Amino acid sequence: MDNLEFLSRQKCLLQQMLPNSVCVVSAASLVTRSRDTEFPFRQDSYFQYLCGFPEPDAWLVLSNHQEYSNNMSVLFCLDKDPTMEIWHGRRCGPKQAKHTYPINMAFAVDELDERLLDLVDGHQNLYFAQGHNPEADELIFAILQALRDAPKQSKQAPSSLIDSRIILDEMRLIKSPYEVEMMRTAATIATQAHVRAMQFAAADKNEYHLEAEIHHEFAMQGAKYPAYSTIVGAGDNACILHYTENNQQLKNGDLVLIDAGCEWQGYAADITRTFPVSGQFSTSQKQLYELVLKAQLAAFEQIKPNNTLKQASDVVIAVITQGLIELNILKGELAENIQHQTYREFYMHGLSHWLGLDVHDVGNYKVDQLDRPLKPGMVLTVEPGIYIAPDAEVDKQWRGLGIRIEDNLLITTNGYENLTSAAPKTINDIEALMQKKSD
Repeated sequence: MDNLEFLSRQKCLLQQMLPNSVCVVSAASLVTRSRDTEFPFRQDSYFQYLCGFPEPDAWLVLSNHQEYSNNMSVLFCLDKDPTMEIWHGRRCGPKQAKHTYPINMAFAVDELDERLLDLVDGHQNLYFAQGHNPEADELIFAILQALRDAPKQSKQAPSSLIDSRIILDEMRLIKSPYEVEMMRTAATIATQAHVRAMQFAAADKNEYHLEAEIHHEFAMQGAKYPAYSTIVGAGDNACILHYTENNQQLKNGDLVLIDAGCEWQGYAADITRTFPVSGQFSTSQKQLYELVLKAQLAAFEQIKPNNTLKQASDVVIAVITQGLIELNILKGELAENIQHQTYREFYMHGLSHWLGLDVHDVGNYKVDQLDRPLKPGMVLTVEPGIYIAPDAEVDKQWRGLGIRIEDNLLITTNGYENLTSAAPKTINDIEALMQKKSD
């Protein structure tokens, strides 16, 4: 990523901070998987957003103090260490970091305690994500106490502590053109993985085979990791919203629900498709699937600037509830069912969430207790679903069916751009793709 993008973000943050303020941001640390092995490292999203430095245990300090004519940025990172680098990989080190990343100064993290005391001294306001990182909390409060305890009041501790996420979450909610391109790439890779899984599916395969096909496609295109735990739920496993065991046999006559997205340069895709293992929908599957698709397309009509997600959600609830009544899965009048939320037995989750550096990205859904109007640059999911448990008190033709369809939409000035439209989702397109596999 171009350093100009990071510098622009730093400048935007510093301009929104109160005068004479300092902001401290901590990187992620390695997380133990078992004994002396760690999970693959993933940088903290706030830290990634502001400077892009890819190593653990680093710290970023930003200041708009009046003594700095063009603001000030300082990075603390692990020092070069030939022995550690033989065992665990190369480190950038402070000297190289200063020339490679968008910062004014860089020091070894061993100097953090001493230098941070001086960097925070004299500022009126301190911004940091309190509670986000316990180690950062401990360090910040120790620094504040040291400043307050300085002999003869020779140092000045900030008098105001402010959560930096108040500003950063709003910044991250509106994607820059560069971020949009990253998300388009993530979406393209993820759609191709879903196509590959559809073409690979067969009754002699296991759920984990489809998971492997998806992850292989991610990796082969440079997206080394999924953005979240991949869901491959065949049969009634699709009725478990966050099913991740992915270890059951695929069976002819069953649907399989795949919720999978890759991470590209830190940015997530999040796609769900549901399709028949055999390549052909049954009559009951078609009816329920068409209802979910109808609900999603109705939601799309509401996705545009100045509308709200609640408007889209209300339309989806009405469409699904009416459809369930027509299929004799629900009884009674539409208004009564909506009032009593009877649909929640079969559609129990929300319609959408923000998408970005995190798959459930930051940003409030309400402003001043009112539903937030959509604005160009926001990226969100639209994911209606219907899940009928195996023991539901409905006609047996519906039992054990779980269907979700999820796309990633970018809000534009005139409406939206569907970033994931290349993943087939009409019955005709899905059946044609799966038939092509066997031709």
